[in-house]
Amino acid sequence: MKELELKYGCNPNQKPARVFVDDGNLPITVLNGRPGYINLLDALNGWQLVKELKEATGLPAATSFKHVSPAGAAVGTPLSDTLRKIYFTDGVELTPLASAYARARGADRMSSFGDFISLSDECDEATALLIKKEVSDGIIAPGYSEKALEILKAKKNGNYCIVQIDPSYVPPATEVKQVFGVKFEQGHNFLKIDESCLTNIVTKNKSLSEDDKRNLVIALITLKYTQSNSVCYVKDGQAIGIGAGQQSRVHCTRLAGQKADNWWLRQSPKVLSLEFVDGIRRADRDNAIDVYIGEEYEDVLAEGKWQAIFKTKPSVFTREEKKEWLSKNTGVAVGSDAFFPFGDNIERARKSGVTVVAQPGGSVRDDQVIETADKYNMVMCFNGIRLFHH
Repeated sequence: MKELELKYGCNPNQKPARVFVDDGNLPITVLNGRPGYINLLDALNGWQLVKELKEATGLPAATSFKHVSPAGAAVGTPLSDTLRKIYFTDGVELTPLASAYARARGADRMSSFGDFISLSDECDEATALLIKKEVSDGIIAPGYSEKALEILKAKKNGNYCIVQIDPSYVPPATEVKQVFGVKFEQGHNFLKIDESCLTNIVTKNKSLSEDDKRNLVIALITLKYTQSNSVCYVKDGQAIGIGAGQQSRVHCTRLAGQKADNWWLRQSPKVLSLEFVDGIRRADRDNAIDVYIGEEYEDVLAEGKWQAIFKTKPSVFTREEKKEWLSKNTGVAVGSDAFFPFGDNIERARKSGVTVVAQPGGSVRDDQVIETADKYNMVMCFNGIRLFHH
């Protein structure tokens, strides 16, 4: 098949819409549902991300995409009991691929609501059972087990988008897009990211563990498919905070850092002990947690409001309590798609437990950035690679 007609483009008024190739056939097959324009942008970007994560780490990988940027990305490392709880994996015997998906979907549950999923490996039953529980638009994978396909086809009243990708497909060396009637052409970004990108360590501390290296590689590959400017925090094989599409790099760092902080705060005893009313919807519960750990907690704790969410009224999660819990988060990696121009990015990253950094370098203030990293005994690599993506 050379062409696939779409319902409409980015918006309902943008018709007609289609995806097509000039030569050969499309590398995708729609097994169920009717994917939209943005769905396929997410699918094709997400597939490249997970394919490269699998190649770089040797582990199954998954990503959760929303509006052409990942909300989460991860490889299939085992989950702790706490992560199993906050990712709501109860009732599912996790495979490595299911663990990757649980991590990718669970990192930023608010942003992942209504996502498009990409998997590096054939979707198995365990992964499909996790997806069954979530609000999602669709999925792309190189294959599906018979049972997984049955489970997924039942989602959204039978309209769930299921796309199969040819894993052997290689895109043309040159890619073309059109904006306002003007065509743009560039070479496809075939840049390979692996541990060889981490050899130029510019800080006094030069000790990178194997986990550090893997986390930095995951951060950089994730950034390769995130709308720029972008910054990514990674811990234990998964992105825990992604800041995308900001004009200021420090705003990316702050946004991603706040998401990383929320991920860690959700694991605090204070949040784990919250008692929700029976029958609360998953999205309402997730939103309540997000508000409870934020500065607008009165929105869920006010009289007449908390009764609709909690069985008993929780005490306020004070700034002092949150600061004390956040201080326990360490061993976090951060990557940036372009150089950090000021040391303030490092200062902000440190507050979210960052101990290792990968960035291109090349700022006129590199010395200041290195000095800030040295102040906190961080390890920082200058990889010389810019990863802008638009």
